[in-house]
Amino acid sequence: MKVLHVIARMNVGGTARYVGDLVAAEPAGYESLLATGFVQGSEIEDDCVHGLPIVRIPSMGRSINPVADIRAYFELRKVIREYKPDVVHSHTFKAGLLARLVPGNHKRVHTFHGHLFDDQSFSGLAKFFITAAERFNAKRTDVLISVGERVGKELRAAGVGVGKKWVSIAPGVTPLPTVPYTGEFVVGWMARVTSVKNPLLALDVARLLPDVKFVMAGGGDMAHEIPLIAPSNLSVIGWTDAAKFWSSVSIALSTSDNEGMPIALIEAQLAGIPVVATDVGSNSEVIVNTETGFVVQKSAQALADAISTLAAHSQLRTAMGSAASERALRVFSPAQMIDSHAALYMALFRPAA
Repeated sequence: MKVLHVIARMNVGGTARYVGDLVAAEPAGYESLLATGFVQGSEIEDDCVHGLPIVRIPSMGRSINPVADIRAYFELRKVIREYKPDVVHSHTFKAGLLARLVPGNHKRVHTFHGHLFDDQSFSGLAKFFITAAERFNAKRTDVLISVGERVGKELRAAGVGVGKKWVSIAPGVTPLPTVPYTGEFVVGWMARVTSVKNPLLALDVARLLPDVKFVMAGGGDMAHEIPLIAPSNLSVIGWTDAAKFWSSVSIALSTSDNEGMPIALIEAQLAGIPVVATDVGSNSEVIVNTETGFVVQKSAQALADAISTLAAHSQLRTAMGSAASERALRVFSPAQMIDSHAALYMALFRPAA
């Protein structure tokens, strides 16, 4: 079986690693190819692309550009015609929009690694177009996958894929080579420094806790702005090695406006680090509230209160970290993720009962 995975770009982050692991796995009887464009602006391509079977779609990128997008459609259509995949599996909005418009007898699968309804970088008009396009393309899709149950429910509530076949598949994450951190209490924030991750909220939290040290890692379109307005107790270090980062902090903080099931937070939990996160997307499926961390309302005060609790109780941090590691190993198994996709592809070609 030939599976063509399509994604606009493989920028550093959890989605790239999720897709990279799927392409690299190739269970018995499967052949995979990755079709992708290039990162844009301040983005950096994830190292996971090295060694993957890949074909570039030169005109494909995240930003909406009618001329480039039309060109990307024809470039992708050419790849599909030449590769002749049995399954075209698209990831994220732009790739899903173009890939599912390409005609052919192949099966169509699309994965939502989150959604864009809460992304502040898109205008109301853009969000209206995105929602309409997702509703239309869902009708042309054989199976819709959500990375997290709640993400799928929010999409169906918006009228996307109502009545279609949905599957939720959690990401598979390999533990990083971390070492336990025993230094002073430090809060770690690692993500793309862009509006949907709401780094400005992290700054507000740091201002409420002037005696607590914060470290922010990542890059993106807001990366140059944040250091200029950050409080003195928050250090901005840019992209860094994740294993070293999670070996150097006491807890993890996520301030996102929307998430699927964020890989960075799973990596933190695998390292035995409790997480404080906003209650958005499928964060509550990654973090068990009051057991492996805290999932709270999207406000600086609520986040600061949770951090203060963990800062004051080292035994609670240790207990939550142990519970987080044990659960993450069990729930976010790479083998389980690969097997779930292989079974899904096979079911597409199983005769109806």
